[in-house]
Amino acid sequence: MPPGMTGNAPEPKPWIAAIAPYVPGRATADDGRKVIKLSSNENPLGTPEAAREAYRSAATELERYPDAGATALRAKLAAHYGIEADRIVYGTGSDEVLHLAAGAFAGVGDEIIHVRYGFAVYEIATRRVGAVPVIAADRDYATDVDAILAAVTERTRVVFVANPNNPTGTYTAREEIARLHAGLPKTVLLVLDQAYTEYLEPEDDDGALELARTESNVLVTRTFSKIFGLAAERVGWGYGAPAIIDAMHRIRAPFSFGIGAQRAAIAALDAHDFITASREHNRQWRGWFEREIAGLANHGLRAVPSKANFVMVLFEGALTAEAAYQALMAAGYATRWLPGQGLAHGLRITIGAEEEMRAVMAVLRAEVARAG
Repeated sequence: MPPGMTGNAPEPKPWIAAIAPYVPGRATADDGRKVIKLSSNENPLGTPEAAREAYRSAATELERYPDAGATALRAKLAAHYGIEADRIVYGTGSDEVLHLAAGAFAGVGDEIIHVRYGFAVYEIATRRVGAVPVIAADRDYATDVDAILAAVTERTRVVFVANPNNPTGTYTAREEIARLHAGLPKTVLLVLDQAYTEYLEPEDDDGALELARTESNVLVTRTFSKIFGLAAERVGWGYGAPAIIDAMHRIRAPFSFGIGAQRAAIAALDAHDFITASREHNRQWRGWFEREIAGLANHGLRAVPSKANFVMVLFEGALTAEAAYQALMAAGYATRWLPGQGLAHGLRITIGAEEEMRAVMAVLRAEVARAG
């Protein structure tokens, strides 16, 4: 009998069976009610109107395959960010690009490092190729460069670091990113996941694109799902050295997203007023929310300092994260409770519209009072 078969049915490889499937943020309550979704870090201001119009323009071409090389999008990205178009790979969201990095550079028995409280896709991408996930300890929920470097062995092939980090929102300074890269062997691919980078202030640039431009072992990944308001269209991309990109192109799907998605992404890059408004709204209401949570510190609530478009709220008193999650859901607000990622004591809460943030705080204050 061939390997991997039993008398009854095919069997998945053991590393596939070990994967805990990704669980997306909820948009409905247990009883099917539609709730306000503060669980997936979507843009509360919506989508740039120019991007919507660009998407609609593809309605007469639904019978056509999209450009398999995403030529127009890569050219626009290159001009927008001052990078080389032939060093860009694209995928179905940055999720696919992360999977491509693991698939091109790691395999059975290799090791891939990610931080504790890191993005759930890192472990899925690692196990999918038969590699072993190695979890580096955090430093108060933030990336600990020394812990990552201490975890490196001769079997390490990839290191995943999100900056800002998801789900904690923490930020690693440019100097620390440079120190991490300098401490890694040249044979190890450093993947800097920048899904939330557009929410940073200009002075918080972590230097990732420059590292990817000048170094042979750095890949930067980005997405249009967050500040650009195109989560539905699943447009992601990566930038790195030619050899890295060449390897990833060899295993990527030929058609990752449609004609309308590509046109919408191109238009979104020029939506400067929308991007500025989104960043300013996020800055204002993230700061407000963190200050409001700080006012409940005596009741055991703490906000992990965030540079992203969400806040991780820790519940370390009488009110538990699970009770807060259920109360918010009952009030019509879905947040992200992550016991499967070791965060049973925390809720990741997307920064929504003003009225949504005020309503969330009202529920949390009421629940704190009820818990005593």
